[in-house]
This record gives sequence, structure tokens and C-alpha cells, in this order.
Amino acid sequence: MTNPSGPGRSRPDPCLSAIMSERRQLINLAYRLLGSLADAEDVVQETYTRWYAMSAQQQEAIESPGAWLTTVASRICLDLLRSARARRERYVGEWIPEPLPDRTEWIAGRPGATIFDPADQVTLDESVNMAFLVVLESMTPAERVAFILHDVFRYPFTEVADIVGRTPAACRQLASSARRRVRASQAPTTTTARQADIIRDFKQAWEAKDINALIGLLDPDVTAIGDGGGLVSAELRPIEGAEQIARTIVDVAGRTSDLTILERMVNGQPGLIAQLDGVTVTVMAFDVAGDRIKHIWAVRNPDKLRPWTAG
Repeated sequence: MTNPSGPGRSRPDPCLSAIMSERRQLINLAYRLLGSLADAEDVVQETYTRWYAMSAQQQEAIESPGAWLTTVASRICLDLLRSARARRERYVGEWIPEPLPDRTEWIAGRPGATIFDPADQVTLDESVNMAFLVVLESMTPAERVAFILHDVFRYPFTEVADIVGRTPAACRQLASSARRRVRASQAPTTTTARQADIIRDFKQAWEAKDINALIGLLDPDVTAIGDGGGLVSAELRPIEGAEQIARTIVDVAGRTSDLTILERMVNGQPGLIAQLDGVTVTVMAFDVAGDRIKHIWAVRNPDKLRPWTAG
């Protein structure tokens, strides 16, 4: 983003570097709040637009520009979350958060982008793994914002209250409720190395069309969810049960013999991508507990695969 020109702005803005240094923080915050990189980028763009719509005098009167940007971005996200429920009721099939590639494989998040901007990179930690983001989707907008701001970004409840428009005590209760949801969903910890081994075995069984091997890797109560957004084919409802999912996977393999399956990190955890003619058409994230796969999320909506595909 360039510094706007005009009266009073002929010289470089001394706050520009400080203002723009907040961009990565804002992207990280907005992605966690919305589960969509595209929406997060739009939020950050709107936040900076509002900053530069102010006069120089108004900007100079703001004691902490970084705090101002965070407050504005959070409130925009809160408004979007409140309207998201209605939008997702009209969404075709299941809605899954947008998957992110590993930083070493990041290509471009927006159509036409050709140069990767490190400031746009989302920090891939446990607060962006797919299982965590899916739990966030079950929260109310206020719960989600209070929890992410306080528990992930360490904002005090007094500041969270100003953003959410509730008392600090009410925000503390919101975060506590969200925390209980997260704890209730957490599976026993499996090391990343062990997860990678299980996902590799899953890939090999898929390629071999070995139903029994797939069943052995899946928890009996496993759930698989696909997201095509009505733009490409995908199961409209979750598939449940190891045998049913194994047979569906083998059926897909039989119908698309030219599919290439590759191991990739998805939202910081071992996952798989499927490619046709070198183009990523599916990104799969997994939730592994012990030695079994408990959840599979398959994102096929091409609008959510832009970071995985050359602009």
C-alpha cells in the first residue's frame, strides 16, 4: 500500500512504517477470526482504508495506531461473523475454513498476484490447525472474538470489552465458554512425526485402493466432510463410519485414475493434496488421535484453493 498524496502529505508519513508493520498481525488476527484468507485480506484492506480516510490531525491524535488498527479490524470481523451465519445457510453443502499451505510452499493468496509478500503470511501454529478452526465455527461471534483476542493474542479483557461492546466480566465469561468448547473437542496429543506416518500410510492405502488398510487407519466413528461450495462436486453431507469412508475414497480413486496425491503440510499439520495436471483440486486436513484418523476435511472449492495454485 502506498502513502496517499495530497495536501499535508507531500512528505513521507513518519508513521507509515509503524502502521504497515501491523499488517502481518492484522492478517493473522483476521484469519483466525474468519477462517478465510480472502476475507482476512479484505478486512485488512478496509482497516487501512479507514485509517487513511482520516485527516493527518486525526491520525496524530491517536495515541497507539497499532491498537486502533486492531480494534477496527476486530470490529469489522465481528460484523462479518454476525452476517456469516446467514450467508452460510445459503452455502451449497458444508463450509470448511480455508486451508493454508506451509510457508515454504506458499504461492499467492489472491488472483493475479505474482510476488509473495511475507507480511501477508499467516503464522502457522496450533491456533490455525483445521480442528481448532472448526471448533471456532461452533462459537458465537462474540465468543470467538473474545477468545481469540484474549487467549491467542493476549489482549486484556478491558481492551476486549471495548472491541466487543460488553463489560470485561462478560468478555471473561465469553472466553471461558469458548475455552470449554475447545477443551471438549481436543483429542489426545499425537506427535507431528506420528501424524505424518499415519497420513503417509493413508495415502499409500488410497493409491492402492486397499479398503481394509484404510479401515485400519480410521477411527470407527470417523467423520469426513467435503467442501465444494456448489462450484465442484463434493458430498453435501458429512460421511460417517470407517467402512463407508474407505469405500468412498476407493470409489474416488477408481473414477480419477490420473489423480496425483502428494503429502503436504496443511495449516501446520501433515495433510494431503490431490492434483490433476499439476493443478491442486483438493486439499485434505486430518485430525489424528492416537493411531487413528478421527476427522477428515476435504476442501475442493476452488475459491479456497488460491494459495495452493499459481496466480
